[in-house]
Amino acid sequence: MNDADSTHNVFNQPLPLADTNLFRVDATLGAAIEMFGGEWGRQALDRYGALVGGELARHGVLANRFPPELRTHDAYGRRIDEVEFHPSYHALMRTAIAHGVHSLAWESPRPGGHVVRAGLELLHNQADSGTDCPLTMTYAALPAIRSEPAVAAHWERKILSRTYDGRLQAMRDKRGVTIGMAMTEKQGGTDVRANTSRAMPLNDRFDDGEAFRLTGHKWFCSAPMSDAFLTLAYLDDGLTCFLMPRVLPDGRRNTIRLQRLKDKLGNRSNASSEIEFKDAMAVRLGDPGKGVQTIIQMVALTRFNCMIGSTAIMRNAALLALHHVRQRSVGGRKLVEAPLMRNVVADLVLESEAALWLSMRIAHAIDCSGDAREAALVRLGTALGKYWICKRTPQQVNEAAECLGGLGYVEEHTMPRLYREAPVNSIWEGSGNVQCLDVLRTLDRQRDTLDAYVGELESARGSVERYDVAIDAIGAQVRAGENDEFGARRLVERMAILLQASLLIRHSDEAIAKAFVDSRITDRQFSFGLLADSSVTGALIDRFRL
Repeated sequence: MNDADSTHNVFNQPLPLADTNLFRVDATLGAAIEMFGGEWGRQALDRYGALVGGELARHGVLANRFPPELRTHDAYGRRIDEVEFHPSYHALMRTAIAHGVHSLAWESPRPGGHVVRAGLELLHNQADSGTDCPLTMTYAALPAIRSEPAVAAHWERKILSRTYDGRLQAMRDKRGVTIGMAMTEKQGGTDVRANTSRAMPLNDRFDDGEAFRLTGHKWFCSAPMSDAFLTLAYLDDGLTCFLMPRVLPDGRRNTIRLQRLKDKLGNRSNASSEIEFKDAMAVRLGDPGKGVQTIIQMVALTRFNCMIGSTAIMRNAALLALHHVRQRSVGGRKLVEAPLMRNVVADLVLESEAALWLSMRIAHAIDCSGDAREAALVRLGTALGKYWICKRTPQQVNEAAECLGGLGYVEEHTMPRLYREAPVNSIWEGSGNVQCLDVLRTLDRQRDTLDAYVGELESARGSVERYDVAIDAIGAQVRAGENDEFGARRLVERMAILLQASLLIRHSDEAIAKAFVDSRITDRQFSFGLLADSSVTGALIDRFRL
């Protein structure tokens, strides 16, 4: 090398993390899969882990660099309402569907099906979170669709197909289909009872269901390229759930108008949209006026998947930070040998460990939901995990980015994409406050759910004194009904941390469990909304006079 090139000699920079089997490097994921009945899926996870850490990771970069584009009309002025994707998007979808990321849990009653599928989803998210949206919706929609057995018989085989078919065709002409959701409206958001969409009966049938025409405007439609959507509209009997196909059985396009794609902070490979129904055809799911009860079956699973997606971001961020500090040297020693850096990266791994064990424990409970106690744990544990894991993820990614220094802030690295992705799961499918209110309602109305939670905590009693004292206190608080709305975040944070602690005590290394208890079961606060005195809120809010 001549002198002119000497300043461009690259040294003391880590090699890229490429072609790494993300299942094999994750010892905790393997342990959780085995613990919760999914050992039979290890080979499938191993195969997918190699793809996610190699080929699919490269597709994830491209799918986010070249996001989808909306085509409302063709060159001749005809309305087409289509979304165009980069080929890498289709490669991600095709590979994920071929490996059952959307379907494995429903394909057979084999124990551990939801656990193994959760492992596949956790891996997939580390290549790309955007494509996980249609995969999640397709997975989560099936229980709600099954509420109308004739409709389910018509659609289920194509939903469970392991063949990705991205063509805009009638369902009967496709080899496989995906399902989306169009639930919220701009005036209501989470408050779906404020919706204004209306449905009119047609006294006819199609897709083996009772036919209706829907008119309305949906503020967020997840995955608008899907073959059908679960949506809500009002009948005279009240808010009702419907399944709306993109293409009608006779091949005509349904009158679903894609108004625009949302220009989102992250999740760029996924085409979230704003849509209008213009007398669009749909079939009813569930009883008239029982739309929330019907669609909540889908929402419960999408909320669970928010836990999985955030856990994946946490683990990917921790892995990238560790990969960097193990190779980068400062002052003559590797960063990973510096005590202060060791403290930071170890804590990042610890937080992601707790998230993974909680997510996989809820997956196991879903597998066992025929048992009343396990079903109760799904109900409460999903709300706790959706709140807490998704709340911690942005903090985790921020710390991991700091470990990389300036490299973590440039787009050539994966970390900026994780940073933009980190908040999404705390917002979608019900924000943190929604989850907290859900916890309060559950504690107030369902005593068996509280018993299931306390029983889960009690199963770890006797190993760590600080933990035992803490579960006595939380048990007394919730049983006494001292659960006001103002302090809900403090309660939910505490409940989630204790549930994570119980799992680490039972299933992880003893020293790791003790480190979690010593660092998390304290009086320190981890998130906003934990003020103890409501009297000060007025003075603070009035600091900004709008």
